[in-house]
Amino acid sequence: MSDPIPTVQFFEGIPEHISNVSLRRDKNSGMRVVVMTFEDLQSLTRFNSFTKKFSQALILADAEGQMELQPASVKFIFGGDDGDDLQRMECKLEIDQDQHWDRFMRFMHRYAEANGMAYGEPEDQGEGVKPRH
Repeated sequence: MSDPIPTVQFFEGIPEHISNVSLRRDKNSGMRVVVMTFEDLQSLTRFNSFTKKFSQALILADAEGQMELQPASVKFIFGGDDGDDLQRMECKLEIDQDQHWDRFMRFMHRYAEANGMAYGEPEDQGEGVKPRH
């Protein structure tokens, strides 16, 4: 039996695709901060979110099981000619416990491998996980 494909969900049964991940550490608090960017939300496509249960957390599932993380913030960025086209959504997570961070990183390694993503240094700041080009 093969390992399940790692998934990220806001609504049960609707896997989302991460476009980018930025990993940072708050210099003042030492808190680890993760910012996940989603450019195409499946839960918004064809009103999928109205037919599924909202998890009230970000669900990360892989071969080790499922973790639920409460976002510290969620930001919707709009653009387009009239400024009403959803460009992307950014979900910010704050992880303070080492064991949770280690588990999150194991998930991200599996997710990156399954989705053709690789670590890289973005132009602006911090390390991150991006699609391979």
